[in-house]
This record gives sequence, structure tokens and C-alpha cells, in this order.
Amino acid sequence: MLTIEKTLFPEILLIHPKHSADERGFFMELYRTDSYGELGVRDIFVQDNQSHSVAGVLRGLHFQWDEPLSKLIRVGNGRVFAVAVDIRRNSPTLGQWIGHELSAENRVQMYVPFGFATGFAVLSAAADVLYKYSALYNPKGESSIRWNDPTIGITWPVSDPILSPRDAGASTLHEWLARPEAKYITL
Repeated sequence: MLTIEKTLFPEILLIHPKHSADERGFFMELYRTDSYGELGVRDIFVQDNQSHSVAGVLRGLHFQWDEPLSKLIRVGNGRVFAVAVDIRRNSPTLGQWIGHELSAENRVQMYVPFGFATGFAVLSAAADVLYKYSALYNPKGESSIRWNDPTIGITWPVSDPILSPRDAGASTLHEWLARPEAKYITL
């Protein structure tokens, strides 16, 4: 049976899938429409992605505003500190964040609906992060918030992360909210 952990945001769920293990290894059901629907995850996922990153890499904070995109995130190998930030312009929790360790060992999945930016920092020698998307990736309709935006104040477990040029040059939350596209991300 699936179990969930509530977070600061009622929309974001930490999901603990049922698994069985013995001396051969383990079996785990990663996603099942009816079971996840009972938890409140009613998205239809249309794209699966995987990233492989080495120790010290930080990816994010990413989101897609056109086509609205929800994510179901898990780690297949290694450990990461995964973060979600509320970027909904009229939300009472705008700019607030949660972070949780996701790992192959703890098998926790993070469900993040549209309206939140996500990112992660690698805590192990390497990590494989797998994402289910509720919309197809649209490079013209996606953006980023700076990982170290002081108005958000995320306490990352890495001090000098390895960043992509895109992530290093991302806008602050305040800069994003001033853009015309920000009107698409509201409560």
C-alpha cells in the first residue's frame, strides 16, 4: 500500500511506494493511475525523463509555464536533496520552499504540481533522477529561478555547486514575477 507524507504545501506529496524485498533484491510498483489518483495525483503523465549527475551538481530551479507541467520525481541510483519552491504569484506561500532527500534506498517519490519550481543537488558520487511529466517538454515555455536567490533562502547541502550556464544565469524570483509570462502561474 502507498503511504504519503504531507508537506508545508498540501499540493506537494512525498509518496512512499509499497515494495517487497528478499535476498534476490526488491520489487516496487513505481506508478499506478488508480492508486495515485486516490492520493490526489490525477495528472496523466505523458513523458518520462532521466538525468545522470555527478557529486556536487545542482540542477534547477526549473519550471514550465506553457504547457503547465506537474512532475513525479524519484531517484533510481544515488541520493539527492530535492527542492520545490512556490512561484504562484498570488499564493500566500509565494517564495517558500521545501526540501527532502530522495534516494534509491529510501524510495521516496516527490509529486510536484504546476506552480512550483524544482531542483536538486547531488549528495552521492552520482545520481540518476527520473521524472514523469504531465505535459510534453516545451523549451519555449520553460524557465528557471536562480538556485541561490536570497529572497527564497534555500539551505542547500552544497556550498559551491557545479551548475549549467543556464542555471548560473537564471533570474531571481522577483525578476521572473516581473515578466509577462508570470501571469500564467497563479493559484
